[in-house]
Amino acid sequence: MKFLGSQLSYFFANRRTKTNVKKLLKFVGVLFLLYVTYSITFHYVAAYEGQDFSWLTGFYWVIVTMSTLGFGDIVFTTDVGKVFSMLVLFSGVLFLLVMLPFTFIEFFYAPWMKAQNQARAPKFLDPNTKDHVVITKLTAVTEALIKKLTSYKIDYVILEPDLQKALDLSDLDYKVVNLDPTDYETYQRICIKNASMLVAADSDTINTNVTFTAREFSESIKIVASANSIDSVDVLKLAGANHVIQLGDMLGRALARRTLGGNARVHVIGHIDNLVIGEATVKETPLIGKTLKESNLRENIGVNVVGIWERGEFIHPEPDTMINNESVLVLAGTVEQLRNYDEVVSIYHISDEPVVIIGAGRVGRAAARSLEERQVDYRIIDKNPERVSTHDNGKYIHGDAADIDVLKKAGLEKAHTVLITTHDDDVNIYLTIYCRQLKPDIEIISRATYERNVNTMHRAGADFVMSYASMGSSSIFNILEDKDVIMLAEGLNIFNYKVDEKLAGKSLVESDIRRKTGCTVIAINCKNERMLVNPPPSRELKLGDEIVIIGSNEGEKLFTDRFLD
Repeated sequence: MKFLGSQLSYFFANRRTKTNVKKLLKFVGVLFLLYVTYSITFHYVAAYEGQDFSWLTGFYWVIVTMSTLGFGDIVFTTDVGKVFSMLVLFSGVLFLLVMLPFTFIEFFYAPWMKAQNQARAPKFLDPNTKDHVVITKLTAVTEALIKKLTSYKIDYVILEPDLQKALDLSDLDYKVVNLDPTDYETYQRICIKNASMLVAADSDTINTNVTFTAREFSESIKIVASANSIDSVDVLKLAGANHVIQLGDMLGRALARRTLGGNARVHVIGHIDNLVIGEATVKETPLIGKTLKESNLRENIGVNVVGIWERGEFIHPEPDTMINNESVLVLAGTVEQLRNYDEVVSIYHISDEPVVIIGAGRVGRAAARSLEERQVDYRIIDKNPERVSTHDNGKYIHGDAADIDVLKKAGLEKAHTVLITTHDDDVNIYLTIYCRQLKPDIEIISRATYERNVNTMHRAGADFVMSYASMGSSSIFNILEDKDVIMLAEGLNIFNYKVDEKLAGKSLVESDIRRKTGCTVIAINCKNERMLVNPPPSRELKLGDEIVIIGSNEGEKLFTDRFLD
């Protein structure tokens, strides 16, 4: 009923539509008068031939004759009757079979379909709309962002200038308006001054146009723009963007941060306030073969184990969880606590062998720059000679990574880690299987474009998988909410949440967060107190406390559905 109401409002809001409806009603009125006139004349002709029929029979005969059905149960035999029958028949052909369909389609059906389309892909938003996120294009990144916005009950709208594409998006249950993001008038119609953020997610040139146009309309709107080229960053900022994100650079650096081999030191992957999150391999350290309780990491060093990776599978730690040779510990603590951990274990598992990077695109080059900043050696493989020829530092190798000789030249046989960064998921899956077969104990970190391929890459042997979509959507969401959300791996995040009336006064065990959502509270940031890491189940949550939670995308959605107003 709500959708029908919106259709009717769009239908009758157009002045031309009102005129067309009046014309259609006039035509129907003329048709009705003609029908009544023929029905009355029918009785005079019948009387002329000496026949007598009821008024209902007269109405019946006229409609049967005008519609060309002609049952033949009532027939005139005189010339007058035959001429009258032909007149009614030809009138019916002209008015019912020719003019009525054309008039109905032209004056009613076509405007109604147009109104229906406008209701599905309108040309404006309700003037009372506020705190919404405006998205200029649906991409893998913005699609993931929309899922997160929906989970947190934040309104959004997609701008799509092509009507058919807008209708297709509407059919997929996206909220869309049929407007051009480069048109100045668009921002009046979408209430941009009341919006919380504009996300420019098209090409660099279009994003510049969109940013400049929106900034002209509103000086206060927060604008986030994506940039493929580093040269576009300054231009987008000059155009008015508050934040410019380079997804290729971000993803490359994120993949490089996951490079844990070479030593047993903690590699910091992010922080939330004073809580630092890091990962460390335990390969060839005295921790192997011990349970977490036996390792005494919390008692002796002060660092807390909040998770364990086992070949791409994340395990929530328990006191009796065993530490294996392939385990990667997810650690939480202060900077000093993580340094204490390094002093104890960094002497183990020393290796100077280079990291092998497959793919010298934006992501691969960004990963190489990040490793170079950490003084980690690398070799990068690419079959595009132009990418290789522009770097003459001996670290770039021309060739196909599917060729075993090329991989040997890059040092795969001795390498502790391989980063697979090509933009083709099928190629990445193939190379993951190939590298795992060639060296079973190597750490494989892969990039994914589509979320559906993440599990396939893990099954193929990847230890960690990360994608544009997750990195980009998390970064944009962090800017929107001013939050610190850390993506541990594809589909697994650490995020924070301020305690409200739903949880205040309950202990962690009473809140039942883990059973209801699958998420785990790893820290509590208390007012005027030091952050409590790995709080006991009996710890009571107080109004205004900020809890730090680790969980999957599905768990985060369940958490927001249950505990977010």
